[in-house]
Amino acid sequence: MQKSSDIFHINSISQLMRLLELPAPLHPMIALVDYRKVPMETFPRGQKISLDFYKISFKTAFTGQIKYGQGYYDFEEGGMAFLKPRQIVFPPEEIESYEGIALYFHPDFIRNYPLGKTIHQYGFFSYDVSEALFLSAKEKEIIAGLFASIAVELENNIDSFSQDVLVSQLELLLNYSNRFYSRQFITRKAVNNDIVSSLDQLLNRYFEEGNSLKNGLPSVKYISSELKLSQRYLSDLLSSLTGQNTQQFIQNTIIEKAKEKLSTTNLSVSEIAYELGFEHSQSFSKLFKTKTNFSPLEFRQSFN
Repeated sequence: MQKSSDIFHINSISQLMRLLELPAPLHPMIALVDYRKVPMETFPRGQKISLDFYKISFKTAFTGQIKYGQGYYDFEEGGMAFLKPRQIVFPPEEIESYEGIALYFHPDFIRNYPLGKTIHQYGFFSYDVSEALFLSAKEKEIIAGLFASIAVELENNIDSFSQDVLVSQLELLLNYSNRFYSRQFITRKAVNNDIVSSLDQLLNRYFEEGNSLKNGLPSVKYISSELKLSQRYLSDLLSSLTGQNTQQFIQNTIIEKAKEKLSTTNLSVSEIAYELGFEHSQSFSKLFKTKTNFSPLEFRQSFN
């Protein structure tokens, strides 16, 4: 395959296994890949790759970085990363040692199970690789055991129970991952508090520099891009630390700015709404009432 700036699209797990020069999967919609058995030159450097299926990577050791969008993730300490269908990834650019396992499964594999309807609730499939899950030694043991159980099941002859068992094992793996991510938000609190501080500063600059007049209300997409975080990761991180998702955090900041203007200036409600980035003052008044139980005028009168 020639190096290309175009996206190389892989639409089936069987196609992927052929590209990796591995035997065909026993089940066409789910497979485990041991990277020690894969020639790393399969995909040229810089080649964009898109999969039509989910991927869960469990890296036990890695020297080098994987690029995702504008970010990189260093797997040297080991960890997990999650990709949903149609995300764009790049293969590693430089590799000295590369070990780990990847579990691939097609959406059709879980479609007729409850997991098929709830998998969108596992937000980490929308995280960037740079927001991967760091595992403790004990957590690595648990994840390794789950991957081993899946491997054993995949090596058995397929019978009428195989898919039920594999979907159950997959759901258990995802639930443990959810638990470990929740722990990570807490144990990496110093780093995450820096992110919250940066968010505060970013929003303050946005209003102080008049960006709200030019561009309207700050959006979740804009905030996430400025902080170089995926929208879902930032929202989950904030929910864990503050009890608010990103949109709620932005709205509460707007309300605090509005309170300041209502209590210290003679600007009309419409003028304040305009300065904060609202197209219509009614939208501002409705949000203010929802958040404070007072209309903007009622709040202002409470200071007189």
